[in-house]
Amino acid sequence: MNEILTEYSLAMQALMLIFATVMAQSVIAMIAHRKQQHYVPGVVNEKLGHESFVFRSHRTFMNSLENLPLLAGPAIIGILSGFDPFKLGAICWVYAVARILHMVLYYAIATEKNPSPRSYFFSVALLVNIALIVMVFIHVLGA
Repeated sequence: MNEILTEYSLAMQALMLIFATVMAQSVIAMIAHRKQQHYVPGVVNEKLGHESFVFRSHRTFMNSLENLPLLAGPAIIGILSGFDPFKLGAICWVYAVARILHMVLYYAIATEKNPSPRSYFFSVALLVNIALIVMVFIHVLGA
């Protein structure tokens, strides 16, 4: 087990940063939601839009939750199947940084414009994730 941790430390560190980022997004969204004058726990007012930090923090968190299994699953399969540790680590780090930049820009810029600056980092993370799925799938088929 220690060999796997050592061999895949780059990927494991990136995965932990990704999970910590999602946890931080959860806390930020919860705090923003509870600061409203009128709120119902667990319910975001459907009339809110991008001008509302409550909306943006909730959407950032939900978007991360929607995308997390699509990265974590192939990353774990990659580790278990012996996929190249450096490639996996690099992919996970690019994804982690892209998702953090997506989050920061979503929090900072209230816009309905599409593509917005956050869209570019969403796209980078999406493309990296697709590459990971394809590469790990090919690796598993060849094993």
